[in-house]
Amino acid sequence: MSGQHQEGGGGEEQLRQSKLEEALEVQSLRRIISAYLDYPDAAEEDVRRCERSFRKLPPAHKALLSHFPRKFKKLRQCISANSYFIFAMLQAFDPPLDMSLDVEHSHQGNLLDNDYVLCKRSRCSVRTASTSGNVRKCDDATCGQKENPESVSTKWTSDTVESDGQRMKDNNLANGSIEGKSSGGFQENLESENHDCAAGSNKNASSSTCGWSDPSLQLRVPLVDVDKVRCIIRNIVRDWAEEGRKERDQCYKPILEELDALFPNRDADRPPSCLVPGAGLGRLALEISSLGFICQGNEFSYYMMICSSFILNNTQEEGEWTIYPWIHSNCNSLSDDDQLRPVSIPDILPASAGITQGFSMCGGDFVEVYGDPSQAGMWDAIVTCFFIDTAHNIMEYIEIISKVLKDGGVWINLGPLLYHFADMYGQDEEMSIELSLEDVKKAALHYGFEFEKERTIQTTYTTNPKSMMQNLYFAAFWTMRKKSSCPS
Repeated sequence: MSGQHQEGGGGEEQLRQSKLEEALEVQSLRRIISAYLDYPDAAEEDVRRCERSFRKLPPAHKALLSHFPRKFKKLRQCISANSYFIFAMLQAFDPPLDMSLDVEHSHQGNLLDNDYVLCKRSRCSVRTASTSGNVRKCDDATCGQKENPESVSTKWTSDTVESDGQRMKDNNLANGSIEGKSSGGFQENLESENHDCAAGSNKNASSSTCGWSDPSLQLRVPLVDVDKVRCIIRNIVRDWAEEGRKERDQCYKPILEELDALFPNRDADRPPSCLVPGAGLGRLALEISSLGFICQGNEFSYYMMICSSFILNNTQEEGEWTIYPWIHSNCNSLSDDDQLRPVSIPDILPASAGITQGFSMCGGDFVEVYGDPSQAGMWDAIVTCFFIDTAHNIMEYIEIISKVLKDGGVWINLGPLLYHFADMYGQDEEMSIELSLEDVKKAALHYGFEFEKERTIQTTYTTNPKSMMQNLYFAAFWTMRKKSSCPS
């Protein structure tokens, strides 16, 4: 009887822990959705701050800047257009969690009290762990931000578009329509004098409202979370705008050319498989699929996955949406017109990109998902682009990459070593193993890789091409092949 009692007690504890983990995931996703919904109010406050500074000027200086009131009006129009895009994106998102779950008393402490790192290069999708650390100010050059767990803890995979060019709804990233009322701040922004301008700039902007803005489901989030939304908007340019083609040519084109050369005789009936960890908004994975690979993108960040799902599954034509990605930085602008310029997205229609059957995006932590024994020897190629330095322990990444590759499989990498958890100072110290490039290569050799090609590529990352400040990376680019027998 005592044994049965202990077994029952253990089952109850396991159930309690499972409910706690689900509640934490729900609160994390609520926080991310709240950050998206807070975007218009936070952006409006930025404009008001500029207006307050302008009003403090002496009359003579105001006269020199008589165009500023018109600029402020235009900024509000741009914010409204961005908000419409965000609003439509949230309408299309079908979460894999029960968002009505009561999380108020499900755990000790508040998730908002925990600090997490985002990254340091204006990228909004890095692996994060349930630990805390400090943060540096985010700008166009650096993006060290507080971060929360952004993804479900278990693997969930969804096919995003069909190879025959038809968009499809999947179980995890469906294009649903959700009804409800908008919050006061968001609704006021949509009904402002800029309403017509924003609706006109986005061809399929919906006038309906969605349940995400139900105040009972929203959380009070810090402004640093809204900064991540702004980072996402800049990432959209990199992956899905004509203006981002230069960066894509710098980063993606060498990878695509190398894959094409390494797998010259691809069989349409048995295409080679390629995994893309840290897939971000999905463009690189889509391009690889279009080359004739069964490609799976892996992404941890819900900020990224909500946006990539919308673009991959819900866009209906090229240039369907107009966003204003550069309005949130008043520094290093050559002109107001440059800062306020529109960007049309997407530059291609994903459903018409000629993808290979089996293209998918998998949400979850790379180590948790692909460290599973079932993934061993599953992939012909792995592509990592601006990814390996997101690790707490880069050697763990390399070990898993080796394990999931087939014997003779190839690993193509491009990126710097700007370790995301480096220089962290806080109550709970982040683990961060920071290797030199030389040591990274030694670790790769230990785990059964041999070099085939290596060079340096100069590239930027989510950089405004018309900014007076351009941050240049001298990224390591290599092709390695897994030998037939590798250490475990």
